Amino acid sequence: MTSSSVVDTPPVRRVAIFGGTHGNELSGVFLVKHWQENGAEIQRTGMEVKPFLTNPRAVKKCTRYIDCDLNRVFDPDNLGRTVMEDIPYEVRRAQEINHIFGPKGSDDAYDLIFDLHNTTSNMGGTLILENSRDDFTIQMFHYIKNALAPEHCPVLLIEHPSLKYATTRSVAKHPVGVEVGPQPQGVVRADTLDKMRKIVKHGLDFVQLLNEGKEFPPCTIEVFKIMEKVDYPRNKNDEVIAIIHPKLQDQDWQPLNNGDPLFLTLDGEVIEYKGNCTVYPTFINEAAYYEKKQAFVKTVKIKLTAKHIRSLVLDQSTS
Repeated sequence: MTSSSVVDTPPVRRVAIFGGTHGNELSGVFLVKHWQENGAEIQRTGMEVKPFLTNPRAVKKCTRYIDCDLNRVFDPDNLGRTVMEDIPYEVRRAQEINHIFGPKGSDDAYDLIFDLHNTTSNMGGTLILENSRDDFTIQMFHYIKNALAPEHCPVLLIEHPSLKYATTRSVAKHPVGVEVGPQPQGVVRADTLDKMRKIVKHGLDFVQLLNEGKEFPPCTIEVFKIMEKVDYPRNKNDEVIAIIHPKLQDQDWQPLNNGDPLFLTLDGEVIEYKGNCTVYPTFINEAAYYEKKQAFVKTVKIKLTAKHIRSLVLDQSTS
């Protein structure tokens, strides 16, 4: 293999683990608080790993947010807003987080952020990818998926021309979303917490191996690319008039074809999916998304390939 086909990636020296971006998603809250007291489990040679509680007011109240969704305000407009008394709490907090771990898009930003979330949907242990051309993160996901096999570890790609998320983790050079469910809001389940803990462990192991000189040859992973958000059927007063059909409930990542049941009205009418291709729904009936007018998201399966990567430091030291 020629050197031109290898991506020399800078060593990963600064890593953050975010919990409590949504204050009622308790797996990440519990893990981050534990690691703040006893962080031996997450420390790795040659890098700083910082556990951080992102929305402490929401955590204290065990609510998703105080004024607005912290995981949607890391855009230039909000990060650049003048701080005034009436500015939403989460926008102020976003600016503080950007100051500590960013600035977003700069060379000074943290190398990697794991942002820990729970969902009420039956998504299992899901990894969320923001950039389909991020060789480092795709390689990490490939490593994590192999480490967890045969347990299913789907990857959701949220890159989309019109759906902009502006996530908390997007401050980092390499943002990683960890979404584990099903778990009710305000509840912590041991099995869900353990699944999240293992994902973080394997991710940190990958970084350490890369920093220590291990090369990772080209790899390909299957991902679910977000295509469209689907709302519930509504009446003229904008009220929900149909619920997720029992045959769709808990079927995250399963194929949905033309004619399959989507919704059920309280009068017993079945509303079917109309589409000319197979899609894979996820975030089905997520509790937090009722306010966002989202019953589920449609995804399609695609393959992503990452180039051969190695640590830049090793290359310099051996030349």
